[in-house]
Amino acid sequence: MNRIVEQQAESAKAVWDLKKVRINRFLQNIWANSGMVVVYVVMFIACSVFVPYFFTLRNMIGLALSITTIGMIACTMMFILAAGDLDLSVGSIVAFSGIIAATVINQTGDVYIGALAGVIGGGAVGLLNGTLIAVFNLNPLICTLATMQIVRGGAMIVSDGIAIGITIPEFFALGNESVFGIPNPIWITILIFIVFGILLNSTSYGKNILAIGGNKEASRLAGINVSRMKNAAFTLQGVVCGIAGVILSSRMTSGQPNVGLGLELDVIAACVLGGVSLLGGIATIEGLLAGVLIMGTVQNVLNLLNVETFYQYVVRGAILIIAILLDQFKQRNQSAVMR
Repeated sequence: MNRIVEQQAESAKAVWDLKKVRINRFLQNIWANSGMVVVYVVMFIACSVFVPYFFTLRNMIGLALSITTIGMIACTMMFILAAGDLDLSVGSIVAFSGIIAATVINQTGDVYIGALAGVIGGGAVGLLNGTLIAVFNLNPLICTLATMQIVRGGAMIVSDGIAIGITIPEFFALGNESVFGIPNPIWITILIFIVFGILLNSTSYGKNILAIGGNKEASRLAGINVSRMKNAAFTLQGVVCGIAGVILSSRMTSGQPNVGLGLELDVIAACVLGGVSLLGGIATIEGLLAGVLIMGTVQNVLNLLNVETFYQYVVRGAILIIAILLDQFKQRNQSAVMR
């Protein structure tokens, strides 16, 4: 009788251990694939309950508008990080593109030519970055640090160090008008997220970029043209920075040579918070969206609580450190699972 009871107890324990293993795997999968989405949902609910005026239509539109520049650039930064590289020149490209657009619009009187010139200017810098890094094998950190200085200097030279006011009101519609009550920059950001989400998940280009970040040499041996893929990623980064710079100059009604200072750190922090690995090979578009929203929501809440600007810098730096620690933690977990 006692033996039967012992067997039943052992059987029940084995079933419970199996359930615990399944629950742990389920939680690990959620953390690995959608952890930041869950974190943002919890964060959003908490802010809605405890922060005055957070969950209002006006603040929601303001929050979405505030993350448009970071959101657009993060979409292409995701590809560069996923390929195992880095781009520190994005803030300077945004400023440079805005200055180019403002100068050409004032010279030609044509809004479309000016906007196109700004985007092409950004794309040209991206192509330069891609060529130096992918073709000449320069270190991406040092290379983009150098182009950051060169492009910022170029914006200063063209503008003589001061803002260039734009005199054609039609240009302001791009950044300041709305469709169905939603400002145009938000619609453009949503469109860019959809395009790059499809590019990442449903095309061979997205899969090749992840493969390159996972193992560059194995990708090369598998027939992937690594140089071309990386060059395309940096060129796309430049084009999107150009679009962001033109839209920002439209919102500000001028080209500003000092705009975008420190933007690269916010973009990288948003990517890493969203689960994009600094070591390459890992990226999801839904995680990236969560990372961008977390960065924007933190900034929005600090403003609503009237936290001084100096303290906001401290918080943003702390978020960047937390993002890097999370990335390392996830990498160690994955290495442990693989062993």
